[in-house]
Amino acid sequence: VDASALIRGMFQADARRSPGLGTLPAEWLDLGLLQSTLRRLAANADDALLSGYGEPLGDERLRRALSRRLLDIAIQAAPDQIMSTVGATHGLDLITRAFLEPGDAVLVDDPGWAIEYARLSQAGMRLLPVPRGAQGPDIGVMRRLIEEHRPRMYVTVSVLHNPTGATLDLAHAHQVLQLAHEHDLLIVEDDTYALFAPNHAPRLAALDQLRRTIYVSGFSKMLSPAWRVGFVAASADRMARLTELKLLASLTTSPLMDRAVALCLEQGLLRKHAERIASRLATARQRCVRLAEDAGCRFAATPAGLFGWVDVGVDTERLAPAMMDQGWLIAPGILFSPTRTPGTLMRINFATSQDPKFWHALERAREALRR
Repeated sequence: VDASALIRGMFQADARRSPGLGTLPAEWLDLGLLQSTLRRLAANADDALLSGYGEPLGDERLRRALSRRLLDIAIQAAPDQIMSTVGATHGLDLITRAFLEPGDAVLVDDPGWAIEYARLSQAGMRLLPVPRGAQGPDIGVMRRLIEEHRPRMYVTVSVLHNPTGATLDLAHAHQVLQLAHEHDLLIVEDDTYALFAPNHAPRLAALDQLRRTIYVSGFSKMLSPAWRVGFVAASADRMARLTELKLLASLTTSPLMDRAVALCLEQGLLRKHAERIASRLATARQRCVRLAEDAGCRFAATPAGLFGWVDVGVDTERLAPAMMDQGWLIAPGILFSPTRTPGTLMRINFATSQDPKFWHALERAREALRR
């Protein structure tokens, strides 16, 4: 069980039997919104949009729309401080290659996103795990690691953290930024789940206004995994470096898909869809909490957003193959540990964990392991 297995499972999974899935199930997406947007785009596309490479930073109309959207979460970024990417993962990869060298130390949340650990490790970085609590990172551990190892970067999810669902509080946010100022630390804020969260949730990039932060987000989680559109917002000097690297790596991103997302933003379609998802997800979350607790499990963090961090009482690395034998794909806690430490925690997706049959199967598998 590793990050590659998680990725393969994501592509092959049946959402109805994938409580550990990392995306919304297809039936939660607004197919009508996607289809109507593409029809309008095709009807009004000009020659440049259909035949050109597009702009290095991405479609200007999208960047203007994103500049307005960022104001909703108190981040001021001009259109030329924003670059579209092929999903948020592409943005994170460009940042790594632009601002790090093999052997550099990087602070990461523990627990955190398995694929980010794997990507940084593959690039030759040294991972420094910082325990992540309900209010944010352990500041004492973070300070000690900074003083001992002089890391270049801290990669974190401030809002609706994956896998715990926790959100950074203001006190921790200010302390993190103070450490970054004292030690010349670059903070990369991955806000992939921004559209699942309230606009007023604390973002490091909003408090810092992109001085020591780079902000990354995307739309695949909310609109569709097939719409691979993400973006990066950064200071002008950092954006120049990122743009040069993007040109060498991929020339540009798809102007068609950039414009499609721009239309969704401009007309308020994305906002309305996100509101509907938030309401549906709140109902699913309540149901999952009840089912989990009835099955003898407890939540290690207050349930919020798309994911829950559940303690099942047995080693979930051993539980995963037992559940797979019954046709259920779970995400054991070892996937979210930078040190590959086994434990009794697992991530669930509230949208795909509402079937009582899953929780009954988990109870049986857990008792079998205990025996």
